[in-house]
Amino acid sequence: MSLIERAGLALLQQMDPERAHGLALRALQSGLVPMPEPVTSERLRVHLAGLSLPNPVGLAAGFDKNATALHGLARAGFGFVEVGAATPRPQQGNPRPRLFRLREDAAVINRFGFNNEGAEVIAARLAKRPEGMVLGLNLGANKDSADRAADFATVLARCGAHLDFATVNVSSPNTESLRDLQGAEALAALLAGVMAARDRLARRIPVFLKIAPDLSEQDLADIARVAQAANVDAIIATNTTITRDGLTSPNASQTGGLSGAPLFDLSTRVLARLSHLTEGALPLIGVGGIASAEDAYAKIRAGASAVQLYSALTYQGLSLVGQINRGLIELLDRDGFASLQEAVGTDRARWL
Repeated sequence: MSLIERAGLALLQQMDPERAHGLALRALQSGLVPMPEPVTSERLRVHLAGLSLPNPVGLAAGFDKNATALHGLARAGFGFVEVGAATPRPQQGNPRPRLFRLREDAAVINRFGFNNEGAEVIAARLAKRPEGMVLGLNLGANKDSADRAADFATVLARCGAHLDFATVNVSSPNTESLRDLQGAEALAALLAGVMAARDRLARRIPVFLKIAPDLSEQDLADIARVAQAANVDAIIATNTTITRDGLTSPNASQTGGLSGAPLFDLSTRVLARLSHLTEGALPLIGVGGIASAEDAYAKIRAGASAVQLYSALTYQGLSLVGQINRGLIELLDRDGFASLQEAVGTDRARWL
């Protein structure tokens, strides 16, 4: 980490978390953020659902909700970037404060509630995306929608022409009853609508499904079955958790989704179970608590073809992306793997 990045992070850590988040986005928009040298290696290249990713480390949705910092993020060294979530109509989300640091736990709690400027505004920005980046959009539903399931297809229809992939997000804990759409019957109907909207696009893009970590064995089995029947291209495991086990921070009791280090084991177990249930036939993207190359490698060996992170950037900055990719090469060397693909799922049994 450079001195400039260290100083910038220290300054942001002194601010209200949501204000700091906004300043970080504006710095990326302005081009003032010093960018780390990208790490390039054919050993890290990932072929996932028809996409060619230069490396397996992606940015999770939620950081750039409104696609305002695409040009900065394109230069940050990520293998792929996911923005959003976007809803058909603009919405303010939940009242502030709604973002909380848990420094003692290396974690974050948020209850944003899909605050965004709406699909029309976001689509206009996506249309001006920089070339060369692999870009996806997290699809959401309006809180007051009469048909939340239809909202996902509506956003995809409006924005899909400018995307490389789209993610169906039925796993945010911050919109009331949204997680009910993870039930087998409701999920099958929702995905049918999304896939129909995708098939009407001029260019076919892969559709991913993002799930919660707070699921029973039967829930996971149902999701795996429905996702495969719907021909979903990949599953992102997982979103934030509503559990609070073992936390020590004064903010531990805040309502919302918990992300960061405490989510790592829970999300990795869900990932490994999904890999087992689908017998490795459905690509998986591992998310939850990744803060080092070792964390990313554990997700990959548990069954992930690629990973995403967000919360750790709050504490470690964008230089973390390059650190993880360099570390992954060292770990592949240590274990005798010629490529990242060779390592996928090789330690899955440990997490079952």
